[in-house]
Amino acid sequence: MSEIIENTEERVPNTLTAAEIAEILPHRYPFALVDRITDYESGKWAKGIKCVTMNEPFFQGHFPGQPVMPGVLILEALAQTGAVALLSLPEYKGKIALFGGVKNARFKQQVTPGDVLELSCEVVEMKGPVGIGKAKATVNGKLACRAELVFAVAE
Repeated sequence: MSEIIENTEERVPNTLTAAEIAEILPHRYPFALVDRITDYESGKWAKGIKCVTMNEPFFQGHFPGQPVMPGVLILEALAQTGAVALLSLPEYKGKIALFGGVKNARFKQQVTPGDVLELSCEVVEMKGPVGIGKAKATVNGKLACRAELVFAVAE
């Protein structure tokens, strides 16, 4: 991640509750995967958290007796975090961000119930409605996942 996201301690963070996130993103249970935005700059980057609990519906089958959060859902949580940064811009109000692709995804550790997944995504390129975000997810400061997310803004 760039210094833009890393060096934010000097200012008061822009935060969003789950209810405020729901005003920006169309996702609802069980696919609203960001519990709180801990800081963001519209159009540029966002940081958030997902509190992973045993009550998640995906743990019923992934895997019984050894629950692990699916990697695709970690990527989705990262994409939702980036979508908050982008869709908080006035010109994108009421629109949705769709996946266009995932590049260079790497999973470094399992995410299990009780973990707080710390999410960050920086919009690094925009060409019209299509862009790229650099994203990472950590647990207790240790890298769980990183990826480049390709997205398109749609009506």
